[in-house]
Amino acid sequence: MADVRVDSVSLTYHGVDADVPALSGVDLALAEGEAIAIIGPSGCGKSTLLLAMAGLLAPTAGAVVVAGEAVARPRLRTALILQDFGLLPWKTVLANAELGLRIRHHPPEESRRRALEALTRVGLEEFLELFPSELSGGMRQRLALARALALDADLLLMDEPLSALDALTREDLQDLLLTLWRDRGHTSVLVTHSIEEAVYLGRRVLVMSPRPGRIAAVVDNPGMGDPGYRETESFHATCVELRGLLAAEGALHRGGGAL
Repeated sequence: MADVRVDSVSLTYHGVDADVPALSGVDLALAEGEAIAIIGPSGCGKSTLLLAMAGLLAPTAGAVVVAGEAVARPRLRTALILQDFGLLPWKTVLANAELGLRIRHHPPEESRRRALEALTRVGLEEFLELFPSELSGGMRQRLALARALALDADLLLMDEPLSALDALTREDLQDLLLTLWRDRGHTSVLVTHSIEEAVYLGRRVLVMSPRPGRIAAVVDNPGMGDPGYRETESFHATCVELRGLLAAEGALHRGGGAL
């Protein structure tokens, strides 16, 4: 499994008319198999931080280190799930689940076997020949998750993966993410705007400041993963604590685009 270190990472977008500082001096350490959630105001750099961890953006200063190696490009065992699922509409469920393996030049037989195992894990084994347009939103998100599982990812990065789903489907997939994390032991980083989702899926919850983003607070959440945690006083108390921290950072009152 992968440990993660973010060492004094700053990142600035260079525009035609002006530079936009997105992150400033972010320090973060995750142990192998740890699950964290990141929450903060819109535009505070949450997604930018995730993309830097994935090796898709290079920090202006500082470094990201995963499993002991500095990240200069996407690594084979890091999986990234985005809000729009990233599915190819012209490929079937099975072909989408195999995609990451095929790109990495795994043999076709192995790619198919691992994709089928992952699709069974997320309950899509009966829909192999359908296309994404024929699936519900929840099923499309399960498919995106299956593609990550097929890669045997040791680091799962998720950027608002459930935000477009209805409340019941969202809770169902939160439970699935929790079950898979328990079973597989991968390191998990979830970016979300939902306080309740952050508390349900993060053993620690990081609160980011307005842009340029930095880590303003860290809330320990040891009850995460306990049976029935949503209904406990501890869950609700942690949500209240986070709401207060976000209000102090202006997250409950600011608008703006996401970075």
